[in-house]
Amino acid sequence: VQLQAFGGGLVQAGGSLRLSCVASGRTFSSYTMGWFRQDPGKEREFVASISRSTGSTYYTDSVKGRITISRNNAENTVYLQMNSLKPEDSAVYYCAAHLRGSYYYTSPADYDYWGQGTEVTVSS
Repeated sequence: VQLQAFGGGLVQAGGSLRLSCVASGRTFSSYTMGWFRQDPGKEREFVASISRSTGSTYYTDSVKGRITISRNNAENTVYLQMNSLKPEDSAVYYCAAHLRGSYYYTSPADYDYWGQGTEVTVSS
């Protein structure tokens, strides 16, 4: 599967952005999807994941209540709606996919396919 993420940009603290990731290739609904983020010089960090078909989700604690992951299997797209953004949310955001089934995987090593990243900058 090929993944392409877009939707990043510059936003003021407290603002919102919606990231999208469009997949092409094998059947999108077969993949558990996730979003990660990475600051320069830091490790890639798990943000959220969503199951293949039931829409079950999992979030890192720092984004709970502010960020929502969703997917539309008919459109081969996964979304990351980000509200109440903080400067510490600034990073390059990556969408990722795997075929292992569980949506509780949070390590980048558990994901096999990656998009190219889209940069989010939150100004204070």
